Amino acid sequence: MQMTGAKILIECLLEQGVDTIFGYPGGTIINVYDELYQYKDKIHHVLTAHEQGASHAADGYARSTGKVGVCFATSGPGATNLTTGIATAFLDSSPVVFITCNVPENLIGKDSFQEVDITGISMPITKCNFQVNSAAKMADTVRSAFAIARSGRPGPVLIDILKNATLGKAEYENLSREEHFTHGSLAALIHRASHDFKAPEPDMDDLNKLAEMVKTAQKPLLICGGGVVLARAQQEFEAFAAKLDAPAAFTVMGCGGISGRHPLTTGLIGMHGSQASNMAAANCDLLIAVGCRFSDRVALDPRSFAKQAKIVQIDIDRAEINKNVPTAHHIIGDARRVLELMNEKIDQSHHEEWKKFVFHYPIETKYEVTGETLNPKQICDTIARIIPHDSIVATDVGQHQMWCIQNFKFDYPGQLLTSGGFGTMGFGLGAAIGAKVAHPEKTVIHVTGDGSFRMNCNELATEQFYKLPIITVVFNNTALGMVRQWQHLTLNEHYSETTLIGRAPDFVKLAEAYGLSGAHVSTVEQLEAALKEALACGHGYIIDCAINIDEMVRPMVQGGRPIDDFLVY
Repeated sequence: MQMTGAKILIECLLEQGVDTIFGYPGGTIINVYDELYQYKDKIHHVLTAHEQGASHAADGYARSTGKVGVCFATSGPGATNLTTGIATAFLDSSPVVFITCNVPENLIGKDSFQEVDITGISMPITKCNFQVNSAAKMADTVRSAFAIARSGRPGPVLIDILKNATLGKAEYENLSREEHFTHGSLAALIHRASHDFKAPEPDMDDLNKLAEMVKTAQKPLLICGGGVVLARAQQEFEAFAAKLDAPAAFTVMGCGGISGRHPLTTGLIGMHGSQASNMAAANCDLLIAVGCRFSDRVALDPRSFAKQAKIVQIDIDRAEINKNVPTAHHIIGDARRVLELMNEKIDQSHHEEWKKFVFHYPIETKYEVTGETLNPKQICDTIARIIPHDSIVATDVGQHQMWCIQNFKFDYPGQLLTSGGFGTMGFGLGAAIGAKVAHPEKTVIHVTGDGSFRMNCNELATEQFYKLPIITVVFNNTALGMVRQWQHLTLNEHYSETTLIGRAPDFVKLAEAYGLSGAHVSTVEQLEAALKEALACGHGYIIDCAINIDEMVRPMVQGGRPIDDFLVY
């Protein structure tokens, strides 16, 4: 059947099971939006206030569902406004297909109005990208893009479509996703495009070697990384921890890969890791990291990291093996599959003395109660007590992010949405919007700081228009708190451009300007009342929590130092 490129695009999205798109229209993508108008009963489009907000919303949708997110933008500044969101998804291996349109082929390379080489710009921050210059190439390109985004180690893929390709016509045949891998030239194209990203079957000799290492270990430690979350391998990881009878730490991206309430959980590991996690890493004799790339926030000093241990790395991406930390052994494969096989191979172990040593160190930090302002633990504990336990939490980046991860108990993969690798201030509200669209039945909390919230508060317009009852909790210390903390600890209290005292806005008045509600709180009782009102009101709500400007994230290990060399507890 002959169809325009724009119609083929939308039909291919339906083939992939897409029911939601986040985006912002413009001149070069106008034909796609015109076609989308005909499909509004099948595909829900969410118009955000800014393209970056759309990119984070598509990412939040992907992380919370495990499906591929989709984002639309036009050429020029529309496309470049996506780059922060693309990089955020790339560093955290989130499967999002970004679709931009560009000027017609006859205007490419002529500095035309709103022309930009978005494939060149995005090449370092995508798994793969494509440019479509004719309608005949549309279907195969879209199908390949989705196969790549979801295969192996997931990640973002960009498709840039020239405007003439949206108007031109070509033959289109509807195919199921299963038929893509058996349909002649398409199957070959998808195989060529995605074969480098597919997870290999774990090598049995490698599995047997790890089973032998487990048998002789006296002080084993597990690290739950983001790969466990992406593989949705929580049950397999928890079963492995129980069989090994080993303490289990988690990374920022590993939150929810093992329940925060699990008796073997030691909490966060690394720069702001718990004393229990970091001391376990410093003293273990076998460290098994699953889906963890040993970033500089975990292995702060690679030379001394787990120096008493044999380090084993399990990862889907061969490029991550020995990249940051040298290992004694490694297994390449999907986390879920590797853990399934290991659970069949190993016998029940017991390490009571080792666990006694690890768990005599604290997992949580105690904070002083002043009565004048709230402390971070009071805020987190109150939220956890009032909201449903299965609520989805989206954060921005900074002190509030670490306090949230240290104190909330994340029970399942996709419950925490946070920018771990790229550290994107402004990620949280967009991600919360994506999660709420995907899970309208769940409570969604957006945890932010006063600095981060100023970067994304324009998306309150999206929240209001689509009637998304997202609760935003602002840790308001009138400062760019994490940078101020570094200035206090390492730069002789030179608070250069990190104080926000006297700077607008009043967040409650801002909520009211968008037709939402809010409250200023400085006590636990006020916070409890505001949370209950927010849960009941049925629309967006901002809770502005006053905290002390000098409150710090504790513990903290300085970058480049051994993991047990705490700068502050």
